[in-house]
Amino acid sequence: MNYRHAFHAGNFADVVKHALLARILTHLARKDAPFRYMDTHAGVGLYNLTWDEARKTGEAEGGVKAYLKAKPPGPLAELFAPYDRALAAAHASGKDFYPGSPLVAAALLRPADRLILAELHPEDVRTLRKRMGHERRVIIQEMDGWQALKAWLPPPERRGMVLVDPPFEEPDEAARMIEALEAAHRKWPTGIFACWYPVKDWRDAERLSRDAAALGLPKTLRLELTVDAGGDARKLTGTGMIVVNPPWMLKDEAGLMLPWLARVLAAGPRTGWKADWLTGE
Repeated sequence: MNYRHAFHAGNFADVVKHALLARILTHLARKDAPFRYMDTHAGVGLYNLTWDEARKTGEAEGGVKAYLKAKPPGPLAELFAPYDRALAAAHASGKDFYPGSPLVAAALLRPADRLILAELHPEDVRTLRKRMGHERRVIIQEMDGWQALKAWLPPPERRGMVLVDPPFEEPDEAARMIEALEAAHRKWPTGIFACWYPVKDWRDAERLSRDAAALGLPKTLRLELTVDAGGDARKLTGTGMIVVNPPWMLKDEAGLMLPWLARVLAAGPRTGWKADWLTGE
């Protein structure tokens, strides 16, 4: 496995993914009962945007740095407040730090909630344990994320969500995601599953959405944002998330958040967004 997220931390895809993740976690926390957050591809949890890897790509300039300059206006500020809270928690380590999904979750979960994180890269596991291993509510496992998904479900709390966020460096990654989603839903039909995917060639993204719809799972929502529909299939031009069993307000919230993010994070003249049901409302 060669992928290291440090090269891409804080890019536009991170902003979209983490802002939506923060909304899902906020909705889960509105009920008193504790829940579990599960992350299949956790990374190192916290990224320094001055590291050589991040500076080499400069992707944060068109991502979190553009977001922070824009500042969500009016009613949107409340929708982005949980994400802002996670950013503020990361900035406690320094203004150039950016939270990965485990740190976004840690900033928003309550003392009784639990996090379980899988990461396969040994060096990243060591870093993640240094950063989060001291927390009693956190379990960190050095294992393949697809295997973790099979082992974790259903969680003891019976409430919660799974973020499935693979690197998509293998040609069969999309097919593995669909297969894993079907099996995971069979084991835990009431769980929330948020499956992230990159958009390079729009035809691949559409194929993934069709395959997700073909599973026939109830309440499957597609959320997608394109920052530059220029047609270069080698370049990341968009980001998406398929959410099974989403909180009931998430579609409407995304319908407000994504158009604004499309303007703020635009990398070209042709931007777009989607917030639609693939199966049943």
